[in-house]
Amino acid sequence: MRPFSFLVRPARRSPRVVVVTGASSGIGLAVAQQAAAEGDHVVLVARDEASLDLAAKECERAGAASTLVVPTDVGDDDAVQRCIAQVLDRHGRVDAVVNSAGVVAYGRAEEVPAEVFDGVLRTNLSGSMNVARHVLPVLLEQRHGSLVLVGSVIGHIAAPGMTPYAVSKWGVRALAHQLQIENRDAGDVHISYVAPGGVNTPIYEQAGNYAGWAGRPPPPAISPERVAKVIHDRIDSPRKRSQVGPANDIMRLGFTLLPGVYDVLVGPLMKLAALDATRPLEPHTGNVLGSQPGLNRLRGDQVASIIAIPRNVVTRLGDLARSAQ
Repeated sequence: MRPFSFLVRPARRSPRVVVVTGASSGIGLAVAQQAAAEGDHVVLVARDEASLDLAAKECERAGAASTLVVPTDVGDDDAVQRCIAQVLDRHGRVDAVVNSAGVVAYGRAEEVPAEVFDGVLRTNLSGSMNVARHVLPVLLEQRHGSLVLVGSVIGHIAAPGMTPYAVSKWGVRALAHQLQIENRDAGDVHISYVAPGGVNTPIYEQAGNYAGWAGRPPPPAISPERVAKVIHDRIDSPRKRSQVGPANDIMRLGFTLLPGVYDVLVGPLMKLAALDATRPLEPHTGNVLGSQPGLNRLRGDQVASIIAIPRNVVTRLGDLARSAQ
């Protein structure tokens, strides 16, 4: 060992080519910004080009080796194929792909219109498969690289009023496992699955809504940057599955070990903690069928749970009192 070697900074690794879907908002934007801060080549993918251009400028300021904007609807398989081809034309390789594109719809299953229900599955589940379909052959040919699929704790439990999202995220979890066992002998090609709990992003405000009330992240909501850090850790140190959020294991344990109790409690708790009783809404499709550029940003605009939940309790008690008169 050389004298004072502990003072020598580790050598900077070469910039990677990191492709991020859903990069215009929320978790995807946080992943892109962190890749930029690490000096990587960042490829930003989402439906709205103007939002991606803004995200690219932020990544350039953060230190990205380069940025490439590729407007793409991940639910369109041909568009995903063209996207990956464009990345290869530009960089000649792909080192990591993070599929974080996702949409939400609230409402009882039978009250969510068919096109909205199908739209959630199209983006979340079919979109994940479309990305894998065109990325995995590239990684296998290179014999290295990482694919990270972003799921949700709701892909492990039941959440009344969020059936399209729950079905899609259960599917993403199954897809990730299928891809992992099909590629278990693929050498330095890795597939990871990350399941966040409640995250402070705009996805709840952007959601299609047929529940009558605005959605909000269930507590304890974590930051998109925290999820992004775990995703980057999975790129550097692949792991099959990662839960992200302090309440995830508690919810999963209750769902598995105490299903009767879980089923009784989850409905009232969803109304109390995952909806905003002070913000009634008319039915709308949200961003399920098309991007809402004005709501694309890193964090959501919801009131903190410590305020929102007591306010929900007061509002619902007031409604009960009025209905009893």
